[in-house]
Amino acid sequence: MSTFADRPAGAAQTAHAGLFTPLRVGKELSLSNRLAVAPMTRVSATADGHATKQMADYYGAFAAGGFGLVITEGIYTDKAHSQGYLFQPGLADDAQRDAWRTVVDRVHAQGGRIIAQLMHAGALSQGNPHRITTKGPSAVLPAGQQMAFYRGAGPYRMPEAMSADDIAEAVQSFAQAARRAQAAGFDGVEIHGANGYLLDQFLTAHTNLREDRYGGSLDNRLRLTVDVIQAVRLATTERFVVGVRCSQGKVNDFTHKWGGGEADAARIFDTLGGLPIDYLHTTEFEAWRPAFGEHGPSLAALARRHVSVPVLANGSLHDAVQAEGMMGRQEADFVSLGRGALTHADWPARLRAGEPQETFDRGLLTPIADLANAIRHRSELHAAVGSALPVP
Repeated sequence: MSTFADRPAGAAQTAHAGLFTPLRVGKELSLSNRLAVAPMTRVSATADGHATKQMADYYGAFAAGGFGLVITEGIYTDKAHSQGYLFQPGLADDAQRDAWRTVVDRVHAQGGRIIAQLMHAGALSQGNPHRITTKGPSAVLPAGQQMAFYRGAGPYRMPEAMSADDIAEAVQSFAQAARRAQAAGFDGVEIHGANGYLLDQFLTAHTNLREDRYGGSLDNRLRLTVDVIQAVRLATTERFVVGVRCSQGKVNDFTHKWGGGEADAARIFDTLGGLPIDYLHTTEFEAWRPAFGEHGPSLAALARRHVSVPVLANGSLHDAVQAEGMMGRQEADFVSLGRGALTHADWPARLRAGEPQETFDRGLLTPIADLANAIRHRSELHAAVGSALPVP
């Protein structure tokens, strides 16, 4: 397979030159371009949370295909309540740490950089062999249904409200997982504060009914995220990148918006921008759309007004015109792709060479959104049409 460096530059690279300029993140991390692979749950680890050779092939292909940065799927942080899905990878012990080294080495060998996304599912856990109960900020039944393509079925369980000790243990689990990520050779970690998982559950007023220092005001509801960021920073060296991801929508509530509109966004981003982070990752369904109502700035644009670190925008940015436009309008510093990366692991190389891009095929995610299904689906299509199709 040809790598990104082997592809000739075409007219498309000139048209989208901004996507191919280098970027520095943090004190030492240099990215070759502004294109990142978004974190995407793939439920393809071993049953005990170990990364596999198949995962190394999967992540390595993105680096070979020209993505400057690869962000992993959400990785659980402890063997208590953090795991969200069966066959999710972890960084909860040293054996899981060591299993990631092959993945990290593969990405680095292809010239890419890789960041581990650290995730605690909280009340949205639907597959956890370590505990039969779920925990969240309050005993509030999550909206919606468990996700079938991650092996879930039926409504979510009623979570137990976390005690002060539970919260302290969760904070330390993030810190310990970050320390293991650095030991495994990752270039950094991204703290998952988005999409309805634990940190977002604390931020959200209707799932956080607490009356202690972690509930009530927006500042209090942000406190767990603040504590986690500070603990992760203390657990790692200054050169190790620490990012954070935030969103309004959730995996079980896609249309959710922050109740205070732009005022809430300003307060959230001011707080995050004052913490020792190296980048901020915002995600919306279509990243360029107004964050509130029919007019006004996007969520990424609001973030960029309030933080001094690079802003990574996510949301339907496999449309290269929209991706370039966000950077040209100074709404984002780099962009992450999900569906585009799944469709073509060499998306940057294709854009650079002016080659066509296929439409995203949801068959890659059904019935199970794992790597085995993706490979099987591609093989079936290849047999049906008699032409080579890339395996994500």
